[in-house]
Amino acid sequence: MAEIAIIGGGPSGSMCGEQLARAGHAVNIFDEHLAWEKPCGGGLTHKAIQCFPFLLDNSYPKKLVRSVDLIASDEQRVTMSMAHPIVIYSRRVLNGLLLERAQEAGCRVRRAHVIGVDTAGEKPRFCVEGEWRRADYLVLAAGARNQLLPETRPLQRDELEMTQGYFVPETADAITIKFLPHFEGYIWSFPRQDHLSVGICGSMSAHTSTELKSHLGAFIEKHGIATTGAKFYSHVLPSPQEHTFAQRNTMGRNWAMIGDAAACVDPLTGEGLFYALRSGELLGRTLAEGCPEKYAARMKAAFSAELEFAARIVRRFYRGSFLGTSVTTRMVQFMRKSPVFRQLVGELFSGAQDYTTLKQRVLGHLGISLSQFVSSVINFEAPRVARVPRGSAASD
Repeated sequence: MAEIAIIGGGPSGSMCGEQLARAGHAVNIFDEHLAWEKPCGGGLTHKAIQCFPFLLDNSYPKKLVRSVDLIASDEQRVTMSMAHPIVIYSRRVLNGLLLERAQEAGCRVRRAHVIGVDTAGEKPRFCVEGEWRRADYLVLAAGARNQLLPETRPLQRDELEMTQGYFVPETADAITIKFLPHFEGYIWSFPRQDHLSVGICGSMSAHTSTELKSHLGAFIEKHGIATTGAKFYSHVLPSPQEHTFAQRNTMGRNWAMIGDAAACVDPLTGEGLFYALRSGELLGRTLAEGCPEKYAARMKAAFSAELEFAARIVRRFYRGSFLGTSVTTRMVQFMRKSPVFRQLVGELFSGAQDYTTLKQRVLGHLGISLSQFVSSVINFEAPRVARVPRGSAASD
C-alpha cells in the first residue's frame, strides 16, 4: 500500500485520489480551501457525462441546459439547441461531491496549505504547516499558477488567461456567449441552480484587467443584469499554447501533475472540468497499476491531441477574418443561415463533436462556402470550387 500525497482537492485531485484509494493505496489529499466556489461557468459537457455518468445520476443540485445564445461583436445573434445538455454545477457543490466520493473510497482529506516540495530524493517531500513529510509519490493538483515543483517551470503570461465576473442572484434557462471585437476571449452567462455565473475571460498577455472590467460592465448594463447582492470574483486559469505541451514537463521520477497544474484546458473554449477529471483518472489508474511512466502517453492518447489542435487555431478563431469580417461574426451569420452548420457548432459546444474528426464531417456535410469558412479557421485544405458555366445557377 504505497503512500501517495495529493496537493489540491479540486476535481482532478479528488478523482485521482478516489482511483488510488479504491485500489488499496494510502492517499492523503491536502487543500487549503476544499469545496469552494471557483470563478468559472461550472459546465460539464456530453463527453464528461459519458465518461463519468455519476455526474448526472445523483441527487446533488444541478441545472441541465440545452440552449445557447451566441452574440457576435456587432450584436447579431443566434440560438442553438443541443441534443446533449450541458450539466452545470456550482463549483462548491461539484467539488464537494467529488471530495465525498474520494473520502468514501478511503482517502484522508485535510484542510491544509502545502508551502514547499522537494523531489530530489528517492522519495518526494512536502512541507505542510511547517512540517516536512515524505510520501512514495507526489501528485500536484494545485492549479495553474503554483510554483511548487522545482523540476518544471510555471506557466507564463502568454499561457494564462484572466477571468472576472459575478455570481448574480438571478436565474435563466440558456447559456449566453458574447464575442468582442479584436479580443482573445469572450463574455459568458452560465445559469446555475440558484444563481448566474456572469463573467469574462481573456488572454493575460493580450488584455489588461481594466479592459476586461470595462467590457464586462458594458455587457451587464446592456442586458440589464442587476449586480446588487452579487459576489465579484477574479481568477487566473491556464490557456496553453502549442509550445506549452512540448516544453513543459508534467511528470518526473516520483511526481506528476494533473488538471490545471498540467495545463489540461481547452484554450479555445476554456473548458477544463472534463480534462481535470480525465487526467486525474488516468494518473490514478496508471499509479494503481504500478506503471506511472505510462501516464503521459495515455493522456496524449486520451485528449492531448485535442488540446494541441485547439492551441493551434485559437488565435485565428478570435483574431482572424473571413470575407471581410471577423471569424466569430461570420460564424454567427452562417449559423443563422444553415441549420446543418448550427447543429455542428452546437455539438462542438456540448462536447459531442471533437476537433480531430471535424475535417471529415465538414467536407462531407457542409456546402462549399461553409467548408471554406471552417477551412480558413482550422487550416485544412478546402474543397476546390468548380467553375460554373455562364447562364447556369449555383447555390451553397
